[in-house]
Amino acid sequence: MSKVASLLREQDRERLARMTPDERVQEALALGQRDIAAYAAAHGVDHQEARRQLERAAQAGRRYSP
Repeated sequence: MSKVASLLREQDRERLARMTPDERVQEALALGQRDIAAYAAAHGVDHQEARRQLERAAQAGRRYSP
């Protein structure tokens, strides 16, 4: 791993450690919304359709567990 990548990763860990649990949840939700927007842009669909497609893909990857 590069020195720059290590430094950025450490800075990110420190930033997250200073956050409250609520702030970390909000950060995770914001990242999810950003990823849905990126998927929508890459696939030429709107936000809702992108979310549906991603949810279907996630469900298709799950195994039934009795």
